[in-house]
Amino acid sequence: MLPIDLEGKVAIVTGSTQGIGLGISKVLATAGCHVAGCGLSDANSSKAENFIHQIEEIGRKAFYKQVDIKQGTEIEKFVEEIVKTFGRIHFLISNAGKNMFTSPENCNEEFWNENIELNLKSHWIIAKACYPQLKKNKGTVLLMTSNHAYATIPDCFPYNVTKAGINGLVYSLAVQWGPDVRVIGLAPGFINTEGGKKWFESFPNPEEKRNEIINIHPVKKLGTVQEVGAFCAFLCSDYAAFITGTTYLMDGGRSAVMQDV
Repeated sequence: MLPIDLEGKVAIVTGSTQGIGLGISKVLATAGCHVAGCGLSDANSSKAENFIHQIEEIGRKAFYKQVDIKQGTEIEKFVEEIVKTFGRIHFLISNAGKNMFTSPENCNEEFWNENIELNLKSHWIIAKACYPQLKKNKGTVLLMTSNHAYATIPDCFPYNVTKAGINGLVYSLAVQWGPDVRVIGLAPGFINTEGGKKWFESFPNPEEKRNEIINIHPVKKLGTVQEVGAFCAFLCSDYAAFITGTTYLMDGGRSAVMQDV
């Protein structure tokens, strides 16, 4: 196994207190990173305290701040505090977002604008705020998108539009900021999280629905937050030095299926 050595590096992970964000944070810490996280939870909440504990238990330093990533001023203050705390930033994993689904005909402008601000604009704002530090330290930006960027299902609008937009953001930032900063997108499919568990529980027979979803994937399993975190650690490492300006689809082979049978 190739060792991923990120010893002493500083990573920002947005949406770090749960699900994919927490999984990424723990894997990066295991690889050697100190981790600065943010979310909507108060800094004294159990979620925030658990994030701090999980990182420090691995032996790394942790920082957390309550941030609304839709607000540019809050993001700028967050980045400033990270630099004051750690003195540097090497990696940005812009993960925070929310499933906001409706149909095109039922979507109003308010819902559209909120989706664009949260699931697309926020990635640009925080990347821009981190850019001076990332340029200085030859850093890496990872923008978390979704398999909905490539194909979607009914009533997932305009979430799918924002995810496709992130692909364009990856292209622009990679071209503009190279060679100093690498910019990469990661598009997970169905990852086993608490959110997914709640979705399964909304069905009359949750276990039957879970097995149905598992069986439509060629790998016959759901993805894990640890697998997403491991891919992020690789993409941040020197082993991925020739990778930028592209988005990786991580969906258990789901996109290879022409038709469910």
